Amino acid sequence: GKFHIQIIHIKMTKNTKVNAAILIIGNEILSGRTQDTNTGTLANWLNSIGVKLVEVRVVPDDEKIIIDSLNLLRKKYDYVFTTGGIGPTHDDITAQSVAKAFDKKYEIHKEAFKILESYYKPGEFNEGRQKMVWMPKDAQLILNPTSGAPGFSIENVFCLPGVPSILKSMLGGLKNRIVGGQPVLSNTISLRTVESEIANSLKKVQDKNKDVEIGSYPFFHAGKLGVSIVLRSENQSRIDDCNSQILEFVNDKKIEVVDR
Repeated sequence: GKFHIQIIHIKMTKNTKVNAAILIIGNEILSGRTQDTNTGTLANWLNSIGVKLVEVRVVPDDEKIIIDSLNLLRKKYDYVFTTGGIGPTHDDITAQSVAKAFDKKYEIHKEAFKILESYYKPGEFNEGRQKMVWMPKDAQLILNPTSGAPGFSIENVFCLPGVPSILKSMLGGLKNRIVGGQPVLSNTISLRTVESEIANSLKKVQDKNKDVEIGSYPFFHAGKLGVSIVLRSENQSRIDDCNSQILEFVNDKKIEVVDR
């Protein structure tokens, strides 16, 4: 007889909201010595795969604070991304803190060891660099195409390095490990006006369209002030709808639309 194979497609419904938090680890961000650009990179990438970034925390290189924050965030959100603190220096304590948060042994990850051993020239894979292959037991590697040293994930927590260019290069390899909802679409209308001028009209549009997120952001461009209105939704036709409602009052008020 013939085999009958039934394939069931689980369709993610529109209201599946998948969310995430970022835990930025490092004294240098808190002291202002280093600017955090990783949040922007991660937020854009998460949005593009349908994961909404809901919370960002910045914590010092302090084991207890890292553990407490991580345990809170990983229970509250679908995904948590940590950035920073997985390098070779003594104050890089993220991996050890994550192991403690999950109550896992902190040990040498054999696969990571092999990767770095072949990455460095003989004799260069010293004790400091070997610190980068210590991870929580059962951690899955996140491969690093830029500088060899892998990140790792355990359950819903993904630990990435703090160096922006390296972090960026590692996101591609994560795509198939994160299940998102519908990607969020956006549309921007830039106007030559001030916020107070359009606030009431904009509120009316927002009240009528609760399912579209409408934000207004002042900008200063080529010596002139303006306001950008950003519409965000998972549904393009809802964005188009709102767009025409906004352009309606913009035309009534004779406000100039500018290209940016």
